[in-house]
Amino acid sequence: MTTLHRPQSPAVERDAAPIPLSRLTRVELRKLVDTRAGFWLAASVGVISAIVVIAMLIADRESLGHLNFIEFFAMMNIPISTLLPVMAILLVTSEWSQRNALTTFTMEPRRERILLAKLGVALIAGIAAVVVSLTFGAVANVVAGLIYGDPAGSWEFTAAALINSFTLQMLWLLVGFGFAALILNTPGAIVAYFALPTAMSLLSELVPWFKTNLAGWVDLTTTGVPFQSGDWAAGGEWSRLTVSAVIWVAIPLTLGVIRVLHTEVK
Repeated sequence: MTTLHRPQSPAVERDAAPIPLSRLTRVELRKLVDTRAGFWLAASVGVISAIVVIAMLIADRESLGHLNFIEFFAMMNIPISTLLPVMAILLVTSEWSQRNALTTFTMEPRRERILLAKLGVALIAGIAAVVVSLTFGAVANVVAGLIYGDPAGSWEFTAAALINSFTLQMLWLLVGFGFAALILNTPGAIVAYFALPTAMSLLSELVPWFKTNLAGWVDLTTTGVPFQSGDWAAGGEWSRLTVSAVIWVAIPLTLGVIRVLHTEVK
């Protein structure tokens, strides 16, 4: 009698090892710049920074005291702080507006890990933005010193200026990230990011009572003013910034995370 022996199939591992967070972060970092919009946003940071440097070298040739490292660094932050949150918005909303979410969440069903990777990439981009500001500021300062001489090209700089700039960059980046997660639509998130702070500032100007009693606590633009200098902010100024950050960052980001985790992917 002949007995048939069937080959044993290898055991299938029920719980596959999760995709490493480092790999997810690298993928999201690539997504940040490999789309047409992301690439041109990143490229425009360098182009606009160069234009700002040239404009300062020409406009301030009669005020050489303004052509120093700290002034160049401060001016570099203006275009970067405007464009960086838009990049964070695109990083989040591209999954939904371009219908990539189904593929992304199929490869990694644990949505919180995708969000964590995206948040990590946004923070990396924020750190890179500060490095870019420092680099362009240093190059511009060297050029100013070579062209005009003293007092242009002063290297006076404070740790407070760096910490203040980094704090504001991170806060506004997280505002954009939170709006993007909450709205999940690129045009809507961009409009909300620019329109709501502007509306808050207009309300402060049009309603004196609001400006006197509430704006100094709930308007992130107002509470961020003391952090635009090279001096250390006082304890009360940090308290006001924290309260406004809870309103503009913590609440939208929390609600946005909840929505991303529970929204049906179509």
